Amino acid sequence: MKGSLHTDVMMHAVLDKANGLQTRKRVSHVFVMEAPLYERPLLITDAAINIYPSLTEKAGILQNAIDLAHFLGISKPKVAVLSAVETVCAAISSTIDAAALCKMSERDQIHGADVDGPLAFDTAVSLEAANLKQLKSSVAGKADILLVPDIEAGNMLAKQLEYLGAARLAGIVLGATVPIVLTSRADSTDARMASCAIASLLVGHSRAEHSSITIL
Repeated sequence: MKGSLHTDVMMHAVLDKANGLQTRKRVSHVFVMEAPLYERPLLITDAAINIYPSLTEKAGILQNAIDLAHFLGISKPKVAVLSAVETVCAAISSTIDAAALCKMSERDQIHGADVDGPLAFDTAVSLEAANLKQLKSSVAGKADILLVPDIEAGNMLAKQLEYLGAARLAGIVLGATVPIVLTSRADSTDARMASCAIASLLVGHSRAEHSSITIL
């Protein structure tokens, strides 16, 4: 668990090739959030580690979030790949990545979720906005996971929801040999406790799986 360290200091140790905690998976961060005006839990990724992820890196980031959603009881999460618009635009690279991620989902390169994008934030979380824009989407207005274009967009989005929208959140790093609690130095005790709770549950689940495999 991160204390008063800067994130880059801690992650340098985590990602150390000789003595770190890396696996073959992409290491990424997920905010698990409860927003008062949204009817379901919301996962936002990646707002803390991957700065300007490539398409391949986004696929790994997204799969981590989907796997976490499954663990939290969302059997087939709805994923909104965020951008500024809902149409593919050559001048906006995040829209092209969104379209590619949707096709990767169709081909089962990303599995376990209903993926749609590009979607703007309003159409991802508001069915009314999606209807006003005449957008046909099984994800629009009902997103469980928001995949952001880069760390800047994700960090600002999560903190705006927390500080202006009274959302409660937990932060967890996935893809390492153990879950890592990565909260902001300004986070409340409740946020830290919620993050620890998710990490603890993940460790317990992992141990249970290993025990089952050993017995078999």
